[in-house]
Amino acid sequence: MPSSATSGQAARERLRVELVDPTGRTTGSTTVHEAHTRPGGLLHRAFSVMLVNDRGEVLLQRRAASKRRFPGLWTNTCCGHPAPGQDPADAARARLLEELGVRAGELRPAGPFVYRAEDPTSEYVEHEYDHVLVGDHDGAPPAVDPDEVSEVAWRPLTEVLAELDGPGADSYTPWFRQVAHLTRELRESRALPGTGH
Repeated sequence: MPSSATSGQAARERLRVELVDPTGRTTGSTTVHEAHTRPGGLLHRAFSVMLVNDRGEVLLQRRAASKRRFPGLWTNTCCGHPAPGQDPADAARARLLEELGVRAGELRPAGPFVYRAEDPTSEYVEHEYDHVLVGDHDGAPPAVDPDEVSEVAWRPLTEVLAELDGPGADSYTPWFRQVAHLTRELRESRALPGTGH
């Protein structure tokens, strides 16, 4: 009998995602599984959320070992895919609640970027038009879904950025570097804590 993690992930693989061109224009839809299968993967819409507290620390998650893509690596607070036609911020709020039990307020766009990364441990690839969304959170500690997240940690953004340029970078997902830099740029533009200013 499959575990709840396996059956939940299988159900998510059948969900539909929005295919896009490199400018973010919608071109169609497909399943999560098809969008992430090698050789090339299909460019699709995604979101990456970074929550920041009033001390300038970012909430990171370590992906569960059972995840199909990039298991066991540290990354931003939460990631996912909006359904076709769904607003990325609305999808992100729902995912934050599912994975971490966190109710998010305003999620500010820090900019989209496109990336492609092959998972060396599987036949999967990420090829995403990723909307980076940054929010504030000083509320209750996260209540993680263990099928998705193995642990969480609040870390100073400046320390994380330094690690991403050092030998510890391979403990993070490939998209996380760009998410962290876009988070810093947004925070610097707003002169918020944790930016080094």
